[in-house]
Amino acid sequence: MSLKIRGILVLIIGIVMGLSLSFGGGLLTKRDKLNSTEFSRGHDRLFTEAMQSVKREYVEQIDDSVLLESAIRGMVSKLDSYSQYLDAEQFKNIRISTTGSYSGVGLVVSTEDGVITVVPPINDTPAERAGMLNGDRIIAIDDNLVDSAHLYETIAKIRGRVGTRVTITVTREGEQNPIVFDLQRESMRIASVRHEILQPAIGYVRISQFIESTANALNHAIDDMQDQSDGMLDGLILDLRNNPGGVLDSAIDVSDLFLNTGVIVTSEGRTAESRFTKEAHQGDTLDGTDMVVLVNSGSASASEIVAGALQDNHRAMIVGTSTFGKGVVQTVVPLSKGRAIKLTTSHFYTPSGDAIHEKGIFPDIVIEDTRKSSEISFLLSEDRKYDAQLKQALLLLTPKSVMQSKAE
Repeated sequence: MSLKIRGILVLIIGIVMGLSLSFGGGLLTKRDKLNSTEFSRGHDRLFTEAMQSVKREYVEQIDDSVLLESAIRGMVSKLDSYSQYLDAEQFKNIRISTTGSYSGVGLVVSTEDGVITVVPPINDTPAERAGMLNGDRIIAIDDNLVDSAHLYETIAKIRGRVGTRVTITVTREGEQNPIVFDLQRESMRIASVRHEILQPAIGYVRISQFIESTANALNHAIDDMQDQSDGMLDGLILDLRNNPGGVLDSAIDVSDLFLNTGVIVTSEGRTAESRFTKEAHQGDTLDGTDMVVLVNSGSASASEIVAGALQDNHRAMIVGTSTFGKGVVQTVVPLSKGRAIKLTTSHFYTPSGDAIHEKGIFPDIVIEDTRKSSEISFLLSEDRKYDAQLKQALLLLTPKSVMQSKAE
């Protein structure tokens, strides 16, 4: 075996080991160094033969580092649909997504019908000030066409160093020609919690994703709404629709805000770190005030932990449609040179012991929402007129005495 190939093998073994940090769908706790494993001589030889054959026979010459990265990417991607190899930029984006702080232009995007679509830009950001709108369809970044199958890559291209510029080309309904926006990147801070009083003493909170600061921000939002309602809310709507998840610890803390006792979530995996049960602590921030949680097929992972915990502990009514069904936890293992692998390390279960993976959480009251995400303005004064799920939540929380007086 050549020294070069042997060195690559040693590097592979070293890369698969290392320190682990888990988040993103997942566990945000540090671990000790992973136990080392050894390739058998047969596997060692098989990999070496394949590597040498590719280097010698492939139609084009390929750099060793490219072959190595491809080998790791293929190995991890074959495990399941959530495990993946992360290059330095992807790993950086995942770390950013847990803290909510990044450099960009204030865009939030999603994929809809194979198109990368703009969700309403964050207020007072370059994208919002330039006039980008909800529903704009991104077709190019810096004159390079985008692909909806590579959403992470699109997000990475939009982000960049503060002060640098990015050109984003969109198509817009009602406009015949594409619109080009030349934007300068600024320092951004993601606000994962938005709140307001919908009607006297009925509070509304939307959580767009679960980041490290979400539970704290939610607590402040509830305090603010209680102050506006003379110290007490008659009801709270927690909107988790189209929330893809995020940090597991954040979901546990959010659930704990509304519970005095009971299991929040249970996790089962092969290692000691992946097996745990999280329970609520005394101290319901709403002191038993009625709650409704809104969910849909876009509510996944951490959102399902919160919905499941509040449903199984009989703390809230769940309204909407069945959730996505992502009941697995990923651990992100840092590698050398800023890279990482994201591995599925455990399954989580609701307090009643239900496994929701590929099943989702079924609402207590099913209300279909016929609108597409591009039709939602995220301005409640407009959306509540056409939002059947929100209307049902308000109906459930409106005191009977008020309903009777309206009827009279």
